[in-house]
Amino acid sequence: MPGFFFSHSNVTELNGKEDYKLAEGKTHKKKQKAFGADLKSYLKCMVPHIESGIKTSNSRNVMLSAEEVIQWSTSLEKLLASQSGQGVFREFLKSEFSEENIEFWLACEDYKKTNSDHLHGKAERIYEEFVQSDAIKQINIDYQMREATAKKAQDPTHTSFDEAQKTVYILMERDSYPRFLKSKSYLNLLNQLQTNASK
Repeated sequence: MPGFFFSHSNVTELNGKEDYKLAEGKTHKKKQKAFGADLKSYLKCMVPHIESGIKTSNSRNVMLSAEEVIQWSTSLEKLLASQSGQGVFREFLKSEFSEENIEFWLACEDYKKTNSDHLHGKAERIYEEFVQSDAIKQINIDYQMREATAKKAQDPTHTSFDEAQKTVYILMERDSYPRFLKSKSYLNLLNQLQTNASK
């Protein structure tokens, strides 16, 4: 049976608070279970040795150590410097419906390495996907920055998105990143790796 979403204004229409709590609990558990399954399948891809120790296509083990995962907690910069860290953090942001932040940040990192001949096309794509006011994955920046970024994207250079990227980075650093470090997904992964290391 599909889950239902109950807004606070509709709570009074239910047969008392107990029904509401029961319905809310079921929906919440479903979301947690779905997120757990997504994370587990992601980790199976990224960290094969946790599950079975199988080798990757380039015939070397993708090793993720407890030490590396502990490093993620020292700064957002360290977390984003790790390919596995980016993936785990992205899954967490998906669970909070804010994955556009890391996707924009990664798109900007890729943009900076772009050959000058391709800057215009990439700038247009990034602007349309993340910056313009009706973008599908609109990032949270103020009107002035949106306008300034739009102007820079029309005559693109490698630094066109730097200010917007910095704003999004600070937003993640102050908001999502501390919650990520306290999340079950991060703590369970760390615990699992520490347990494996002590065997």
